[in-house]
Order: sequence, then structure tokens, then C-alpha cells
Amino acid sequence: MVFQKRGLLIILLIFMSACQTGVKTSSPIPTPTQSPATVTATQVTPTDSPLPPTEENQFTQKRSRMVDEQIAARGIEDQAILTAIRNIPRHKFVPEDMVNLAYEDHPLPIGYGQTISQPYIVALMTQTIDPKPGKRVLEIGTGSGYQAAVLAELGMEVYTIEIIPELAEQAAQRLDELGYTNIHTLNADGYFGWQEFAPFDAVLVTAAPDHLPQPLANQLIEGGRLVIPIGPVGFLQTLWLFEKDGGELQATNLGGVAFVPLTGEH
Repeated sequence: MVFQKRGLLIILLIFMSACQTGVKTSSPIPTPTQSPATVTATQVTPTDSPLPPTEENQFTQKRSRMVDEQIAARGIEDQAILTAIRNIPRHKFVPEDMVNLAYEDHPLPIGYGQTISQPYIVALMTQTIDPKPGKRVLEIGTGSGYQAAVLAELGMEVYTIEIIPELAEQAAQRLDELGYTNIHTLNADGYFGWQEFAPFDAVLVTAAPDHLPQPLANQLIEGGRLVIPIGPVGFLQTLWLFEKDGGELQATNLGGVAFVPLTGEH
């Protein structure tokens, strides 16, 4: 009997101890509006690590390096030109298999025996014509449309001529898709210019004839500038600046260059 009472007493003490321990260690049960999953989610701490670079971000970084290292470092100081080139996705003006080379320091083939010019040369020729918003510029040799895009980005009214029908069509479509409304394209022989819209404040030629085309000189306004490579096919040419002063052209030698020849019936 004594054993039974002691046994009951021990059991009672164990039960009371268990109850006290449970009160100290228990945690609130989630309410219906706070599920266990929700509680776990609120405990996640955001990290400050950057998102993986996208392809467009990589192109932006390459473009910035191109401007800094290939263009500004060589003496192109016009900030409007540097900004324009930073803004234009050059990789969209080259063939798909050349995209990774779009920001390299050399010209690239675009098909039909033509090229997109070296970035520095594009900047140099652009700076030489003294671009200003609202000025009218005639470009001979549209090619991929990249030079026209740079001029348009600077606020110029651009009239550009391409002799190869396929390139003219591709460039017109590309420039339209990129939203340029101040570029007018024409499939024709650029040697003869675009008399319908002459005279022009500037003329920029991106293919090399062996002499200065007289129609282009005639379509330049007084005080205007004409930039053109001149030289024999297959050899180093000379880049010239012609400025019209009193009806006469004053020539300045800008150095040696290498361009594809200006083709056509002339």
C-alpha cells in the first residue's frame, strides 16, 4: 500500500514537472493568416550581390571602352560625338557572325565587298564636318547605316546614298527599326550626289574615288565642308577636308586611310 502511494506520488511529480517544462519551451502556433511558409520567407535576408550581366550590359561596357580607349584617347574631344557613339548599338550594324567584334579597333566586312569603318575613323570624319543640330549633310556610301546613325544622333538632317540595292534596303530597314526619322535613304550612284535636296551644309564620303567628284563639290554650300578619301583602288588613300570659300575649295590633308573604292558609272 505504501509502495502504491509512493508510486502515485512519483508519477504525479513527473507529470507536474513535464507540464512546467512545456510552458517554458513551447512556441506560438502560426495563425491561419501566417502560414509556416510565410514565416520562413520573412526570415530571408536580401543580398547586395549584383545581377549577372546581360548581353546588352556587356555590349554597353564594350561600347564605353571603345569610346574611351579608341576614340577619346586619340584626340576626339567633341562631347556630343562621344555621347552619340556611346548611345548607338554598333553591334546591330554588323553581320550576326561579327557581333562579338563590333567594338574592336578595325573595320568589319558587311557583305557585297563593303565594310563598316573603324570606329575612330567614323568619329574623326564626323568631327571634321563640324556637325550641328539642324544642319543638312549628304553621305555617300550608306553601307550598314552606322555613319548615318551617328550623324542623325547629333541632330543633323541626313541624306544618304548607297549604290548596292541590298545594302540600301537593309540599312533603310535597320535605321527605321531604330527609330531614326531624320535620315533619308536613296539607292543610287552617289558620285552624282542628290541634287533634289542640294545644297548641303556638309558632304561626307565613305568610299574612295580617284578624284574629287565635281557634282559633290557643286552641291556644297558656301562655307560648307566636304570630307572624302581620295586615292587609287587597292592602295593607301588620303583623307581630305575641302572647305568652300568664295566659291573655291580649300584643301587640308588629314592623313592616310584605307577605304573601299567608290563604284559606279563615272
